[in-house]
Amino acid sequence: MTQHARWRRSRTAVVGAAAVAMLAAGCGSGGNGGGGGGNSGPADTLVAYTGQAGDYQRNFNPYAPTMIEGPGNIFEPLFFYNVARDGEPTPRLATEFSWNDSGTELSITTRENVTWSDGEPFTAHDVAFTFDMVRANQTMNAIGFEGESEVIDDTHLVVRYPQPAYLEAPSVLGKLWIVPEHIWGAFEDPAQNTVQEPVGTGPFVLGDFKPQAFTLSANPTYWGGEPAVKNIRFVSLSGNQAGADALAAGQIDFQTGPVPDIHNIEKNYPGYEGITAHIFQIALFTCSDTALGCSGPQTDPAVRHAIYHAIDRTQINTLAYQDTAAEISPGFALPGRDDAVISDGLTDRIAPMEPDTARAEQVLTGAGWAKGGDGIYAKDGEKLSLSVRVVSGWTDVITAADTMTQQLKAAGIELTVQQSSWNEWSDARGRGDFELVFDSLYPGPAPDPYYTYNYFFHGDNTAPAGEVANPNFARYDNPEVNAALDALQQIDPEDTAARQPHFDTIQTRLEADMPYIPVLIGGTTSEYNARKFTGWPSEDDLYAFPAVWQRPDNSQIYLNLKPAGGE
Repeated sequence: MTQHARWRRSRTAVVGAAAVAMLAAGCGSGGNGGGGGGNSGPADTLVAYTGQAGDYQRNFNPYAPTMIEGPGNIFEPLFFYNVARDGEPTPRLATEFSWNDSGTELSITTRENVTWSDGEPFTAHDVAFTFDMVRANQTMNAIGFEGESEVIDDTHLVVRYPQPAYLEAPSVLGKLWIVPEHIWGAFEDPAQNTVQEPVGTGPFVLGDFKPQAFTLSANPTYWGGEPAVKNIRFVSLSGNQAGADALAAGQIDFQTGPVPDIHNIEKNYPGYEGITAHIFQIALFTCSDTALGCSGPQTDPAVRHAIYHAIDRTQINTLAYQDTAAEISPGFALPGRDDAVISDGLTDRIAPMEPDTARAEQVLTGAGWAKGGDGIYAKDGEKLSLSVRVVSGWTDVITAADTMTQQLKAAGIELTVQQSSWNEWSDARGRGDFELVFDSLYPGPAPDPYYTYNYFFHGDNTAPAGEVANPNFARYDNPEVNAALDALQQIDPEDTAARQPHFDTIQTRLEADMPYIPVLIGGTTSEYNARKFTGWPSEDDLYAFPAVWQRPDNSQIYLNLKPAGGE
């Protein structure tokens, strides 16, 4: 489940008296200390709502699925990679890295004069220990790390790979959270161990903890200096409506999620501002390949293309997303961030925002579909009738799907919206038990389209229907695309000329095959207390992806913030 999905999961709950009472008790009632738009506590305390509904379970193991917080704030990576903007990674626990000429050996220089929060020194041995631990524990190894580490001295180590692995660097350097060997070395099962008293090198340490809320406090011995934000209080509420109500009452300082009249945040929530970023690509996932057990009209590429042309994306954006979504490319490179690699070979550089039902009908009739007396196409006795799975309570998605139902009917395609719980929806998506699923493609560890392509389109990441695939849910397995992805993995990302032919192959095949029907780039909107803190990301300075649940981006934001009234 993506963080984006977690946010959606709780969006329809209603505000409860208990939640409001908790906020009042947990955040104090001593005024805002000269801070922002309400009553969110002292001027140097930031109150964050991550979408958490229900009690927190005290576990800060950054590799546990039940982890509640810590990556970036308590446990640091070696570098921070900003997925929102292309640029050099920001050093955290390491200061330099380099590849050998063949891309098989990664040399890392770690930061000097760093201590763990218990006072013990941090060294390159901790990094090698973490790498070895992750490689030895499959459930911790979400990035598929296969390197072998050798410590040279206290500030240098080398990671060796059996083949060129240039594109491994953002995952290894940016998504592995370094843990202390002197503590974790005693864990019998580090993947399962509950960490209630975390010891890290990060800018924050655990303060108080209650099931309804907990506080991270500024680390006075942090190598980068004690943060200006002295406390971050994470609260639990009953859902998105509760978050909007708490925002209106000035009881929280930072949240990510939709609010009514989202384009007038400054007017409706005095002291607050909003920012919308576009990185999650909304699509209709299709179970596409009959050779892998898929069935239904959507296995015909002509049907997928007809849907692509029949959708009125402008109307969907207005009715479902308050016009916060953006244009999408059928090659699934992000417009704006990835402009340089969007292929000239695409028929449509950008998916059409307006419907073209004549084109949709031309595609269908060309593939042998004929319209019946009821206005719906059919072929070989099969009616062009499809179902799309959505999660109950994801109101924007349901609105988008309902809108599509009407749009596709005008093009002779019958669509039925099938709502279910998140667990049922997720299970069906994984096993390929669907015709269409409404979901989003998520980014990788760095601002490079390779990662999204590799996750969702490489044949190695799929499975026959009935078996669990993750995350190539569309059951897409094209040898040309697989070969292009394998080739990209062995090319230095700096060699853009060598990479582009492979990007061209991938994008043109995706446009032709369309296993995922592109809809829009989703707008992720966050609201923050600009009167209480300065230094928030902006469109001009998008130094981190601005979502409260995005790790370790949120730690970069907290490090950059300062109380508006001074420290």
